[in-house]
Amino acid sequence: MQIGAVKRVRLGELPTPLQEMANLEKVLGGPRLFIKRDDLTGLGTGGNKLRKLEYALAEAMELGATAVVTTGAVQSNHAQLTTAAANRLGMKTFLILKGDEPHQPSGNLFLDRLLGVEEIRYVAVPSDSGKEEFESLLQNEVDRLMAELRKRGEVPYYIPNGCKAIHGALGYAGCVYEIVGQLRAMNLAPNYIVTACGTSGTQTGLVLGSILYGQGEIKVLGMSVSEKRDKLEERIRRNLREAAAFLELRIEEVALQDTAVVYDEYIGEGYGKPTDAMREAVRLVASEEGIILDPVYTGKAMSGLIDLVHRGSFSRDDVVVFLHTGGIGGLFVPDQVSALLADQP
Repeated sequence: MQIGAVKRVRLGELPTPLQEMANLEKVLGGPRLFIKRDDLTGLGTGGNKLRKLEYALAEAMELGATAVVTTGAVQSNHAQLTTAAANRLGMKTFLILKGDEPHQPSGNLFLDRLLGVEEIRYVAVPSDSGKEEFESLLQNEVDRLMAELRKRGEVPYYIPNGCKAIHGALGYAGCVYEIVGQLRAMNLAPNYIVTACGTSGTQTGLVLGSILYGQGEIKVLGMSVSEKRDKLEERIRRNLREAAAFLELRIEEVALQDTAVVYDEYIGEGYGKPTDAMREAVRLVASEEGIILDPVYTGKAMSGLIDLVHRGSFSRDDVVVFLHTGGIGGLFVPDQVSALLADQP
């Protein structure tokens, strides 16, 4: 099956811009650097989840859904953009967020409220629970809410945090198609695409796109923001096998290992926890290019890219595309503001 034949509802302003970061190139003395502006997808505050939601919400519409249920962290970019997209399509949104309800909403949580989310429920993380136990608690709350909504006469559709793997694969294969076309207009071809890697859906799609539109010659470097490399690389391979089966493609396992690489050295103390390298990367890109990165995803991903340039991982002739996955709302959380302004006049 061709990707173009898969049902999709158009929500984003695509293709997003591809811009060369000439000033940053000079500062780093490295390869040619481009940034794919998926922070400018045109709905909510933008971000990578919109490409995935175009497929998820097409499925929801086909099933006659009147309400969308999704999960995420309290400052989830995914939850905010899902709410915005559901508004566009006339659906209600119900959020189940991991953590305690803050006294004052800020960042993406403030935007959720501004967008008019129907209801937000919080699932606190027990101090003595493991990850699997907590995920079970979260799923129980999802099941409970879905049952309640059906009793109210709603037709709920559940979108897991970050969207289903197949929707991420479809959405971000299309992003590679755009990148290849945009660079071809400059008589260039991408050697590397660098992205933040959280749930791995975006990197899965980029690898699929490399195979479909770049003959597998575009290496996709994922900078983990939370999980270990081995776990993410295995998940990407599993998700790619699922996408290949859906599209009736034959993908060699060797090609997957050559194309998808994950780095976990830039996580720091954990998800959402600031690092010195992230702060430096956010400040550098802002001062040299006038582009704002977020502290949770793109800031850490850029710190990884900068480190790889310093380590000589690229040649001067390489063409490297950094994917800006959005997340600007995460900048306006008090803890992140304090961290980013530390040591500033």
